[in-house]
Amino acid sequence: MKKFDPSLYFITDSTGFSEEEFLCRVEQALQGGATLLQLREKNRTTREYIDLAEKVHAIAKRYLVPLIIDDRVDVALAVDAEGVHVGAEDMPIATARKLLGDDKIVGATAKTVPWAKEAYEQGADYLGVGAIFPTTTKVKTVLTSTDTLRDICNAVPIPANAIGGLNKDNIDVLAGIPIAGICVVSAIMKADDPKKAAEELKARVQVLGLC
Repeated sequence: MKKFDPSLYFITDSTGFSEEEFLCRVEQALQGGATLLQLREKNRTTREYIDLAEKVHAIAKRYLVPLIIDDRVDVALAVDAEGVHVGAEDMPIATARKLLGDDKIVGATAKTVPWAKEAYEQGADYLGVGAIFPTTTKVKTVLTSTDTLRDICNAVPIPANAIGGLNKDNIDVLAGIPIAGICVVSAIMKADDPKKAAEELKARVQVLGLC
């Protein structure tokens, strides 16, 4: 299995930022200790997505942090990203794995134990489980209980990360659950100081022994 550290998984959201400010915030998050980076762009053309992904990948390489592309296997291949994350409505996990090969990271979203088991069987390397709390990054949020999160962690041998509305003040609800880490968007992306936000999140995760 590929080696990667999902303990502080930063997922981007470029909405409302100039490209320069967006890239600056991405770099600040990596400076603050983000261990895994996902570029999530829902509304760009393929050409625009590839262009931005190349710039983000160049930053990620400087910090030796793997870049995961959300949804788009073609974009991941185009920029030779370290992996891709697919949701329930995206390309099937097994197909993504076939296209990317065994050396790349393939992540998947899971909200139930059967879903998690199927994702593992199809070749997923890690799972994102949530939303634990309501989130501003999606119009519709289906909440996942911490009990379900715990059950998923215990049901599959691959890393499972909690996602959804998490920040340094509420992640204590995850204490005692064998997650591999947390996924955050707004807690870093919308912070006044992304570097400091990442540092505080990483410290909180370590204190709580969540990963």
